[in-house]
Amino acid sequence: MKVVIADDEPLARERLRALLAEQPGVEVVAEAENGVEALQACAEHRPDVVLLDIAMPGVDGLETARHLAAFDPRPAVVFCTAYDAHALSAFEAAAIDYLMKPIRAERLSAALERARMFVAGRANGNGHDPQAGPARQVRTHLCARMRGSLRLIPIEEVHYLQAEEKYVVVHHARGEDLIEESLKSLEEEFGDRFVRIHRNCLVARHELVELKRAGDGHVQAILRHGKAPLEVSRRCVAGLRETVRHL
Repeated sequence: MKVVIADDEPLARERLRALLAEQPGVEVVAEAENGVEALQACAEHRPDVVLLDIAMPGVDGLETARHLAAFDPRPAVVFCTAYDAHALSAFEAAAIDYLMKPIRAERLSAALERARMFVAGRANGNGHDPQAGPARQVRTHLCARMRGSLRLIPIEEVHYLQAEEKYVVVHHARGEDLIEESLKSLEEEFGDRFVRIHRNCLVARHELVELKRAGDGHVQAILRHGKAPLEVSRRCVAGLRETVRHL
């Protein structure tokens, strides 16, 4: 069973590594100091289990777990933390266990056994649905994964989201990336930040400048950082005019 350790404290990683060395059939394939490194390691090594600290700089453990829930295959997430206040959020993020530091060998062994059961169920198509249960918390980044590497895109840098076949193209301050999420789920999660202008397009509210009618009669949205106007569907025009009026 392949394991990734993610903790910003070197001593905590060292203790976990020592405990895991006593577990049969376990291989530590990578270590990470923060959420970004953890996601990169998981994209590269496709581990069965991630031992994940919560309080890490930048992208914390909870948000890392929410991104990992979209990975295929999805690793089992076991939180390892010094705080019990995050337990509910941890299980909302589809963690299979929650270990309190200092971690005891018997608790780690039990968590790994649960992870083995999770992996076996995943192989049989019976893995837990990450969308089930309480409402998911809103992320601060989108995760684009291509050919074993990934890029985290801050939500505040996204200009607009456009559906193309089974992907969504994220147009952002540093370029464009593809993500494997539906426009509908993104609208549900980030509805306070994006507004629908077409069945295939969501635009960041702060990017909207004005609406104008083109020569062919269609209404177009002008964006602050858009290379070209975006078409607005007729059913979205009235609501969008109201949105622009209150910006």
